[in-house]
Amino acid sequence: MPQKPAPAAELLVRRLFLAGAKDARWYDCTMRIQPIDLVDVLVYLVVLGAFTQLVPEVISESFLLALLTAILLKAVLEIVLGVKSKVIERIRSAKNIAARVVSVCTLLLVLPGSKFLVLELVALLFGDSVSLGGFFQVTALIIVLMLARGGVRRVFKQTDTVPDQS
Repeated sequence: MPQKPAPAAELLVRRLFLAGAKDARWYDCTMRIQPIDLVDVLVYLVVLGAFTQLVPEVISESFLLALLTAILLKAVLEIVLGVKSKVIERIRSAKNIAARVVSVCTLLLVLPGSKFLVLELVALLFGDSVSLGGFFQVTALIIVLMLARGGVRRVFKQTDTVPDQS
């Protein structure tokens, strides 16, 4: 029996490279969701909920939309972290000044460009039901998201290394 061709989304996922600081992973065939990914989404949901309550420009009309927005933020930020890691790696391994300057310029485009990407994707997918404010509100949101993510991951890393007391 001939094998059915893989759907386009699965082909995309086969070689999607997602990188955090030290937890780079290749997803072959299917994307496997790790427990820490679910924790990240919950952390993002809590931070997004706090921003919805505290910043008048950040609006989410329902819990489900906030959850979907947190999932979108997780996906976009993982991709942006992967791109940023690759660009920083290129800066460090540059052999000459021209390559280093091009890499630094690329990094300077990626950093603010990611905020505009988040704003446009949210507007495209959710319309007026979700608003993350403007550039500065999204920048603050992403900074707090990354700090919260790092803090939670540090707590989980510490609990992993604690010896068994029994």
